[in-house]
Amino acid sequence: METLFLVLQTFILTLGITTGFAYLTLYERRLLARLQGRIGPNRAGPQGIFQPAADAVKLFFKEDIIPAQADRWVYLIAPALAVIPALIIWAVIPLGCWNVAGDYRACFNFEPTVVGPLKNIFQLTDINVGILYLLAVTSIGVYGITLAGWASNSKYAMLGAIRSSAQLISYELALGTSILGAIMMAGTLSTKEIVDYQTDLWLIVPQFLGFTIFITSATAELVRAPFDLVEAEQELTCGYNTEYGSMKFALFFMSEYIKMIVVSAIATTLYLGGWHFPGLQMLGAIVTNAAGPMAGATVVGILSLLSFLLKVAILLFVFVWVRASWPRVRYDQLMNIGWKWLLPLALLNLTMTAIVVVLVPEKATFANLTLPAQAIILLIAGIVIFFGAANLSKPNHSKIEIELVKNL
Repeated sequence: METLFLVLQTFILTLGITTGFAYLTLYERRLLARLQGRIGPNRAGPQGIFQPAADAVKLFFKEDIIPAQADRWVYLIAPALAVIPALIIWAVIPLGCWNVAGDYRACFNFEPTVVGPLKNIFQLTDINVGILYLLAVTSIGVYGITLAGWASNSKYAMLGAIRSSAQLISYELALGTSILGAIMMAGTLSTKEIVDYQTDLWLIVPQFLGFTIFITSATAELVRAPFDLVEAEQELTCGYNTEYGSMKFALFFMSEYIKMIVVSAIATTLYLGGWHFPGLQMLGAIVTNAAGPMAGATVVGILSLLSFLLKVAILLFVFVWVRASWPRVRYDQLMNIGWKWLLPLALLNLTMTAIVVVLVPEKATFANLTLPAQAIILLIAGIVIFFGAANLSKPNHSKIEIELVKNL
């Protein structure tokens, strides 16, 4: 029965993710149109809601051509290697907390002997090295892109694959280092326990600098604008997937958008409190007193899922907003940002977090008020460092360059 239940959970989660990917494409196209003064898809169904289905049918019936000189088996397996990591990464992410075993209080880390066991149907599994699992799975996503470029036997595709390897390796270091600050404060590698730690205070407060580095690095990891050098149309035609068509191209497309949802979910889990929101525990107590423990657990479960999805949607809006607002950077600028700014800042944030965690008490009393001392110090330091780095990174143009620009 446990195995059957797990298979059912996996099927529903996979179905939800693939459906979410399809409608994320519509969400992005409509939002980009709104931000750029265009109309966007509005013909396929009311308000264009059937556009994802129309795109799927179009891609399915497109002619599927395999280049004559391609490495056939590697060429065919590369799209699957790109999309599979994007799907299996969801296994350790808590999307909410619906305790089907009974009491909602088990979700809020109450004593198990008092409230009973926790059986959360919104998380497939909780392992004590969940963050290591996330980092490991996100790291292998580059293999699908690299093998696709190599197996296509095309110069453009190969250049896109080489760029992707350099870009993902460069930003992987900053991304992984930025996460360590949140792990250090929570004192665990379990995603569930990190979410539990944020019941009272979300980690975006003490880890403001880490969150900023994470989002910037994740944008580069997703090869989205302004870091979409892997798919630079003006330079590489289409990049690593130039020689792909039909559903194999759709799998690369699916991989990119599912990864965007995954990155938003990871950021929500690590920095935005996961499924927590103010007043949820109090609401659970009110419903339990009025209608019983199962009703309380159901209300907490549904609202926790909606809270998680709302935070993910807000982060997805930020990704689309950045794409609509920022032009593509040059490749040398891409490397400079990753190695000369983000990685040093991530190391500085890690060092600063370690010093504060060791030397400063987690909470301190000041004027009869108990304040989160560590969070306040790290927040202030993070904001100062962020704006200081932003000012230092501005280009310092000479007077001759300024005069030349004026005379153009």
